[in-house]
Amino acid sequence: MTRKSWILIGFALALAIAYAVFFTNWFKPGTIKIYHLTRPIGFAMRTRRDAPAPPITFGLESSYKLTEIKVVPLAEWQTNQHALPIWHLVSDSNSVPVKFFVYGQRIRGMKPAVSGAQPQPFQPNVAYRLFITAGKARGQHDFEIGGSLPETK
Repeated sequence: MTRKSWILIGFALALAIAYAVFFTNWFKPGTIKIYHLTRPIGFAMRTRRDAPAPPITFGLESSYKLTEIKVVPLAEWQTNQHALPIWHLVSDSNSVPVKFFVYGQRIRGMKPAVSGAQPQPFQPNVAYRLFITAGKARGQHDFEIGGSLPETK
């Protein structure tokens, strides 16, 4: 092959690499899409004034082997990026793939970041942010638990 052919091959290769880096997601970390559902377990739970908030379930677009889950109060996090989380789990070795989980749930392969820490209860009308990491993929989701419970007669 001539020198001109090698230069054209090198130029085509450089263009292919530039395209892969700038116009594809091959080298960018993935984004995890998250949603949440709040459903009371039973009618009795919603009729007592001192009843805890209904459980909140988080769903993911597909199954992930999570490496970190963290929930922080949003207002606190916006002023201090190192705000203390109300729930924080980390993977100790190899977590199982999950597509959904309930707040406070023990997930196989994950443990509290601080030994013995328990998830804190939600406060009504306070916004929270959920952070999820699964390898290089990351996601975050803002949510709020509703206000006061209905009056009982």
